[in-house]
Amino acid sequence: MPLRLHVNGTEHALDVPPDAPLLAVLRNDLALNGPKYGCGLGECGACTVLVDGVAARACVIPAGGVQGRRITTLEGLAGSGGRHPVGHDKLHPVQRAFVDEQAAQCGYCLNGMVMMAAALLAREPDPSDARIVQELSCNLCRCGTHVEIVNAVRRAVVLMKAA
Repeated sequence: MPLRLHVNGTEHALDVPPDAPLLAVLRNDLALNGPKYGCGLGECGACTVLVDGVAARACVIPAGGVQGRRITTLEGLAGSGGRHPVGHDKLHPVQRAFVDEQAAQCGYCLNGMVMMAAALLAREPDPSDARIVQELSCNLCRCGTHVEIVNAVRRAVVLMKAA
């Protein structure tokens, strides 16, 4: 019996074991490469996706555990479902803010930071700097672009208010 996953607005029937890590299914079976494999233990945040709008670590979630729930990857934030590239003007405000603020160095943590920021701003549209730092504190950035990342989240707040 195929596993049914609702990813980026599209229903998928997949012949994968229910205990397969969601990250592996997203990357290997659906060719969605926004979520990254980092630690494989749910510690670094590189694999973060949204499950029903809540940030979750895809490397430690069995794919069978998210059947019937809405999964959004970095590719799906802009609404394209990850099937075709979108222009800068069509990016989600958080994505646009990260580009505008040049909030990436190597970019490996970027998926997790963007997804955590998007989840935060969906719940809390105008967080304090302390709240932003607290929310992102469990996502590792080895390059030390934390100041730029916080600036990007602040910029996203402005962009979302203007939308």
